[in-house]
Amino acid sequence: MPSSPSRRSILQIGLATVGSLPFISENWSLADEPATSPRLKKALKFDMVQIDAPIQDKFELIKATGFEGVEMNSPSDIDRAAARHASEKTGIKIHGVVNSVHWQQRLSDPDPAVRARGVEALRTALNDASFYGGSTVLLVPGRVADPVNENFEQVWQRSQEEIQKVLPQANELGVKIAIEVVWNDFITKPEQLVQYVDEFNDPIVGAYFDISNMIKYGVPPAQWIRQLGQRLLKFDFKGYSNEKGWVSIGEGDEDWPEVLKALAEIGYDGWATAEVSGGGEQRLREISQRMDKVLGLA
Repeated sequence: MPSSPSRRSILQIGLATVGSLPFISENWSLADEPATSPRLKKALKFDMVQIDAPIQDKFELIKATGFEGVEMNSPSDIDRAAARHASEKTGIKIHGVVNSVHWQQRLSDPDPAVRARGVEALRTALNDASFYGGSTVLLVPGRVADPVNENFEQVWQRSQEEIQKVLPQANELGVKIAIEVVWNDFITKPEQLVQYVDEFNDPIVGAYFDISNMIKYGVPPAQWIRQLGQRLLKFDFKGYSNEKGWVSIGEGDEDWPEVLKALAEIGYDGWATAEVSGGGEQRLREISQRMDKVLGLA
């Protein structure tokens, strides 16, 4: 088991680590000539579809408003068979699931019983992703809650130890564990995410980058993308302004031309998922149109 790193050692890791992994992710292109733009498929989170209707109708609405894919929550009380049937009938791909309890049943919690429940929830999410035909489980590995019982080093060590327990299952299912960056006072720099992922030494663990979440920490999203390179499995986004806070997609401080350039440089070919407040048809069409504009899909 790798030892917990110090803050100093993490921050000393630089760009030299990029590309050091002995594997190529599903989003890494080996084309002879570099791509001039990333290949993107547009998706949203399932709970953004806020209409009182059967799952089939919700998937029909997702398709009608211009999306190609969706992420489900897991664990959840959703009828899995109905969701998979709706996916097959509409052609809307369930590209992955979001671990729905990683904030409450944290893999970094000081209580071993809580961590054990978190591991079981992660196992459920992996099984659900496989059932849907998805490729990833989005996971927030923990939260720095206090300096004594759940500090940075403890979150690092505990969460890695718990994730290690499910790697055989993830590999058997072929579902990747995608570590997301959020406002949890844990991973706030690209060097940290690079090291955290690399220490597993297993391509079944990668990164899920939220482009908007990390703006407030000062490192531009494009720099994160370039340093993550082949580790980047997927990304999602909202709209964030250092001056105004959360804003609509396209109205924040995200430098989208530079983000798209960075994605093209690493050969990204995959999902771009919105994570904003949802609604009915009109709201979803607005989100879809805003995504088209910033992603260069219009």
